[in-house]
Amino acid sequence: MLGIIGAMDEEVAKLKEKMTDVAVMKKADMDFYKGKLGGCPAVVVRSGIGKVNAAMCAQILADVYQVDAIINTGIAGSLNAQIDIGDIVLATDTLEHDMDAVAFGYPLGQIPRMEVLSFPADEKLRSLAKRACENVNPDVHVFEGRVVSGDQFVSDHKKKDWLVENFAGYCTEMEGAAIGHAAYLNGIPYLVIRAISDKADDSASMDYPTFEAKAIAHSVALLLELCRMEAEEQAE
Repeated sequence: MLGIIGAMDEEVAKLKEKMTDVAVMKKADMDFYKGKLGGCPAVVVRSGIGKVNAAMCAQILADVYQVDAIINTGIAGSLNAQIDIGDIVLATDTLEHDMDAVAFGYPLGQIPRMEVLSFPADEKLRSLAKRACENVNPDVHVFEGRVVSGDQFVSDHKKKDWLVENFAGYCTEMEGAAIGHAAYLNGIPYLVIRAISDKADDSASMDYPTFEAKAIAHSVALLLELCRMEAEEQAE
């Protein structure tokens, strides 16, 4: 069973509409929609915005639904000049850019007393997502790289440059690394899929409302195709 998390209603509403055999459970002020998506058993949920909401949501998927994998879908700001609005970033790994324990000798971004700097995403899921995107979004460029997360909306060019310089991030948002963190601790494969809605610079507040719908449409189409492919694979 796949656990699919989106931070905002807009990111999961279309997915919920496509589900069949749905049962809804409310927990921690989140509505968990369990059913089938593209023929694949899935739980779709809006976590709310930010790292704590996202991590709580992932833990519930692990504890209550015992999901086989977690996919986080949503929108993000580009940190790479080649990655344009509407393009897709598939996480190779995720990192919490607002974690700073440098004073204790840890690299910037590493959580104290953890063995890893970042949380590796699942290669099989990433490969499947890439093929799914190529099937349904042929005009969209797909990039694979690091997704960096923090409890802030990045709309400042200096902050963007800092994220690139320190972490070589491909895009920035507010939930992916928290989900990666929870998935890592639970031993669950995960993937963060991000459609680019803005350039994470001084134009971000202007770009965001204009391109949000376009970016969400791309990620929804990708996920529906991924679920269809997963169901097809399970049936073989």
